[in-house]
Amino acid sequence: MTEILLIRHGETDWNVDKRLQGHIDIGLNAEGQRQILALGAALAGEGIDAIFASDLQRARDTAQAVATVAGLPVGIDAGLRERCYGAFEGLRHAEVEQRYPEAYRQWKAREPDARYPAGDERQAETMREFYQRSVAAVQRVLGAGAGHRKVAIVTHGGVLECLHHWASGSDFVQPRTFDIFNASVNRLQWDGQRARIRSWGEIDHLQREALDEVDR
Repeated sequence: MTEILLIRHGETDWNVDKRLQGHIDIGLNAEGQRQILALGAALAGEGIDAIFASDLQRARDTAQAVATVAGLPVGIDAGLRERCYGAFEGLRHAEVEQRYPEAYRQWKAREPDARYPAGDERQAETMREFYQRSVAAVQRVLGAGAGHRKVAIVTHGGVLECLHHWASGSDFVQPRTFDIFNASVNRLQWDGQRARIRSWGEIDHLQREALDEVDR
């Protein structure tokens, strides 16, 4: 059995502003930096065997905070990136609705094969493509770490949503009924064939007392 610690990156200014980040490489804000230091301290005694992360800096920096304490390198896999939203990226939800009303309707209806308008640099992924890419990336990472007892994977909210559906056996087009917090720890168990959720949304390390301790 392998325990998987799925970790969402720390807070960014765009999280606070509710802008879609997607593949845009946004760094952590000051609160996010404090969160990841608290995260690293909380996981110091976990006995993590390997750490993997998305190549976007908000995930890489979060992973590095855990890796530094654990004395481990960070393996980078671009397959762990957030979903690419094409022209939606950089916009707030209300701005998406105003500029692309039909695509916005498809997004909110969770149409699995809808492709949103392309951005200046990237073509958007459909929900189905993103789900398949997210699951394949985690399976690839687990294959690379065969024999590891505990693996940490630092990624993004959209990927975590896909993996919750994957591990719970629910349809990925169903609306999300669970929280995904910045710098949270979400635990799965992998038996080599399938994953099961052990716990979700651990954030005790982000309580005010823990964050205040980081500043001392």
